[in-house]
Amino acid sequence: MLDKYNLTMLTDFYELTMANGYFRSEVRDYEACFDMFFRKVPDHGGYAIMAGLEQVIEYLKSLSFTEEDIAYLRTKGIFSEEFLDYLKDFKFTCDVWAVPEGTPIFPHEPILTVTGPLIQTQFIETFVLLTINHQSLIATKASRVVRAAQGRPVMEFGSRRAQGASAAIYGARAAYIGGCAGTACAIADRDYGVSALGTMAHSWVQTFSSEYEAFKEYTRIYPDNAVLLIDTYNVLKSGLPNAIKVFKEMKPTKMGVRIDSGDISYLTKKTREVLDENGLEDCDILVSNSLDEWLIRDVILEGAKIDAFGVGERLITAKSEPVFGGVYKLAAIEDNGVMVPKMKISENVEKITNPGFKRVYRFFDNDTGKVMADLIALHEESAPFKDVVEIFDPNAIWKRKRLTNFTAKDLLVRVFDKGECVYESPDLETIRDYCRSQIETLWSEMLRFENPQTYYVDLSKKLWNMKHELLGKFSEFPEEL
Repeated sequence: MLDKYNLTMLTDFYELTMANGYFRSEVRDYEACFDMFFRKVPDHGGYAIMAGLEQVIEYLKSLSFTEEDIAYLRTKGIFSEEFLDYLKDFKFTCDVWAVPEGTPIFPHEPILTVTGPLIQTQFIETFVLLTINHQSLIATKASRVVRAAQGRPVMEFGSRRAQGASAAIYGARAAYIGGCAGTACAIADRDYGVSALGTMAHSWVQTFSSEYEAFKEYTRIYPDNAVLLIDTYNVLKSGLPNAIKVFKEMKPTKMGVRIDSGDISYLTKKTREVLDENGLEDCDILVSNSLDEWLIRDVILEGAKIDAFGVGERLITAKSEPVFGGVYKLAAIEDNGVMVPKMKISENVEKITNPGFKRVYRFFDNDTGKVMADLIALHEESAPFKDVVEIFDPNAIWKRKRLTNFTAKDLLVRVFDKGECVYESPDLETIRDYCRSQIETLWSEMLRFENPQTYYVDLSKKLWNMKHELLGKFSEFPEEL
């Protein structure tokens, strides 16, 4: 939806004040390098899922200021006319590298890197963050919910609870990447091919003279997929008996019942028992009603008889932790023709950034196909690696591990070359399949909902040395002290 509009002005105002400031200072023509990364996995999970790159690409392709944009900025009275003239011919000319959508990602490693003119690299911060933060959040939540369902289909039912129209559409897209089987959002099917699914609301049942008549009419109209909502009045005393009566009379090709309230474990077990007693073993049982990964896991452990789940508000809003903390930080800046590494220092250790123009390698075990570790390295440190690679914990360097019999993969792929897109986004089905295959490379210990194993994300020796040289430089006391 949003990619049909020019969203250049969807930016924090300080991106514009900084751009004007850069333009009017000696750094106007400097080159810069920015990284996007995140600091912790939502819900204390073991991994996150990269999503939203396709929308970032569309944004960068259409990045330009309209006459209306320029006129608006002039009214603010703080931007120079020379700067406004510059914006009239503004064109994105940067290089971009990114982790492909559907890839498991981990804290502190770059998932998108931009190099190019300082004004441009800085300006795109807001849209990059809002897009990748949102879709990665929902894809990550969907992955957790789908895993909890243990092979049972999960449908995203959250459009009406989404925080705005674009959140519903792109949330459905991201949920599909994370493994959902479909969505209630029709426009997501039209625009992205996410299968639209749904049957009836309680209002359908209430509209007719009786529950039986409501079920009968629906089954007449949709004999190939008659899924009846049986909890409008009473599941076991009214809805289920009426559904069974209609199914026996009309014999639909495919049939199911949905329960949207009550004790899911108890009601589904009783419903399955009664359906089977009536020879309706092929009738599916679907449940909804404020579900998330923890509730789904629990009802399955309790023996609930469920064939599919509809998950709404707690998925589309990622209710348990509704913020994906991605940040976009300067990593290097030109100084007299030389790219100088930069880093953010903080009293909070987790907020200290990694300097320089970087790349990320992922090591896979050749015997198991499982991931072994990620290594953040300087961009100049290119493969191939030796037969043995020693990695170390950047925060406890005495903790070391030797990797052998591995295949190393460069995670960041080239997306833009001097402003020209050189990457073809896969279709959504391909991204979803890729995501599923990559999750299978993660160790089971990383997939736990509680206290998952922390994955190794280490720094190369060159990068570690660079970082600590800068830390030492910034921690020096003034001579007068």
